[in-house]
Amino acid sequence: MTTKTGISTHQDIIAREMQLKAGQIKAVATLLDDGGTVPFIARYRKEATGLLDEVQITTIRDRLRQLSELNKRRKTIISSLTERDLLSAALHKAILAAPDMTLLEDIYLPHRQKRRTRSLIAKEKGLEPLARAIFQQDKRPLKTKDFINADKGVFNSDDALAGARDIVAEWLSEDPAVRAGLRRIFSGQAIITSRVVKKNKEAGAKFSDYFAWQEATARVAGHRLLAMLRGENEKVLHLTVRPPQETALLFLNKKYAQSDGTPTKQLSLAVADSYKRLLRPSLENELLTKLKEEADREAIKVFVDNLRGLLLASPLGHKRVMALDPGFRTGAKLVCLDALGQLLHYTTIYPTHSAAKRKEAGKTVSSLCQQYQIEAIAIGNGTAGRETESFVRALHPEAEMIITMVDESGASIYSASETARLEFPDHDLTVRGSVSIGRRLQDPLAELVKLDPKAIGVGQYQHDVNQTALKKSLDDTVASCVNSVGVELNSASAELLAHVSGLGPVLAKNIIEYRNANGPFASRRQLLKVSRLGNKAFEQCAGFLRIQGAKNPLDASAVHPEQYPIVEQMAKDCNAAVSELIADAGARAAIEVKSYVSEDAGLPTLNDIMAELAKPGRDPRENFSEFAFSEGINSMDDLQAEMKLPGIVTNVTKFGAFVDIGVHQDGLIHISQLADRFVKDPADIVKVRQQVMVRVLEVDPRRKRISLSLREG
Repeated sequence: MTTKTGISTHQDIIAREMQLKAGQIKAVATLLDDGGTVPFIARYRKEATGLLDEVQITTIRDRLRQLSELNKRRKTIISSLTERDLLSAALHKAILAAPDMTLLEDIYLPHRQKRRTRSLIAKEKGLEPLARAIFQQDKRPLKTKDFINADKGVFNSDDALAGARDIVAEWLSEDPAVRAGLRRIFSGQAIITSRVVKKNKEAGAKFSDYFAWQEATARVAGHRLLAMLRGENEKVLHLTVRPPQETALLFLNKKYAQSDGTPTKQLSLAVADSYKRLLRPSLENELLTKLKEEADREAIKVFVDNLRGLLLASPLGHKRVMALDPGFRTGAKLVCLDALGQLLHYTTIYPTHSAAKRKEAGKTVSSLCQQYQIEAIAIGNGTAGRETESFVRALHPEAEMIITMVDESGASIYSASETARLEFPDHDLTVRGSVSIGRRLQDPLAELVKLDPKAIGVGQYQHDVNQTALKKSLDDTVASCVNSVGVELNSASAELLAHVSGLGPVLAKNIIEYRNANGPFASRRQLLKVSRLGNKAFEQCAGFLRIQGAKNPLDASAVHPEQYPIVEQMAKDCNAAVSELIADAGARAAIEVKSYVSEDAGLPTLNDIMAELAKPGRDPRENFSEFAFSEGINSMDDLQAEMKLPGIVTNVTKFGAFVDIGVHQDGLIHISQLADRFVKDPADIVKVRQQVMVRVLEVDPRRKRISLSLREG
């Protein structure tokens, strides 16, 4: 990862781009090459990186990969040119100095092996000297008759001139300076125009906003671009992305003007042809690709931020839970779970059927709550969710009983998955789905990692963006969340363990098998007995795994085993055991942290250790807060303008936030209604799973739209 270009090393380039020290980039590159993960490097190698956080380390990792790909392409081009004896010293220097893939391909373009273009055919007809004469504009008459040759398909002067112009047009299109100048014009002055394909107008009504749309590409919002691109993919819209043609042609004609300010007629014709046939399509496609990449990054960031909010939602914790997956016709599937999420009982009740069925359902719920000492009731927020919630609340359970709605997005996908079948081979989909709802209340993170993040439903145009980039970002986010919270080694699922730094699916499976065969882990060191889990994997994972009740209390904390000797020395200096040091704030306060600074542990690490000793294994997630929708507001028909209602943010986009207010249709808080001040990014104001009090602005039952506001009336 220290490969040199013609100018500098990749590390130097990244250091300049990120305004960091080259040593920091080198440290990250070395740690990554050595098998380090982003969470591990950010948490346990702060001194080496100069306190870089996960976002910075991830950026460095991705940029190193990008520059590595650039270098591979550079080598391929040099090899190709060398084989064809086309690599001059000047060309070699230019290739090495190219700072990005776009400029590298511009340099290579004239030398690429081509299919039979119009220019190549014209050259085969012997018209290249005539093309040079047109290009040089020396004011001498063009001797077109010298190039007429019926055997080669040049029957007259017009044929000769047309072929020569084809050669000139290709020369112009392959000139890096021409492409760079036009690229600036496209970037600064291009207009994106969207027009409806008339024959598909009726079928594509959902794209009606873009049937006659036009705006500067410099201002186009990512979500609008993705919507237009989707419309084009569905053959409803036709898009163009280009500057005014006269602007581009003026630039080209000025570049090739004679002393009197105008190019010759033949050159002018070649310029126009080069732009319309070769340059414009190429640069239009290039700009659209660039805009799409920017829109993808924006949409992926929205998805990542929403996913993080969902995964790090407040957990109820180890409470005994009853979970209900509601339904009208099929009834509500009910399960009872113990404090660790294990299935104790399942049945079906019919709270939305007849009075008799409702009474029977009430007796069942009350009896099971008492039998299994239920502490909380989770109700899926899908079909019949509000009706089932009202039924449960009407039973007047114990005052301390928590009753709450749970977002069930993706629960049906989980219930039909291989993971669910392995967990509950003897139960059907309905039981598995209800269990998932209950576990989401107990620990959202532990349950949601079993799903493909795209099934959770918090993305913006998630199916339209680059799927490879999306998956990489989502995987990074899940890993970041899992490792920031930490994982209980003796109860974690294989899916949760797979996201722990240094593990992955194979080692996670091996840990489960070892745990099943040998019982709970008594210490972190015991991990080294797991098949294929070596010293490197142990180094990467150990600090993120917790063992509650372990003989060594540090095994329940985020203190890494490599740091245990530091804590043991601290305890020894205090004449106390490690457990006493953890329990005694006074003893910790007396420690002079600076005296323990060493080559391997600086103040950042020591401060982390002290914070962890104060709250071993602390969960960074917020404490659980019970939530309830407004009683009597169950459908859009119950809504009126100016009502104030509690809601939960379900999705945050660049144009606003969607909020569940308990009527089976999320409402939208437009970005302009998020605050009594200008808001640039909705994520600055709200996040997924945040509880809010909204004001109803407008209800449109026909279009199923609810407009909400967080602003004062």
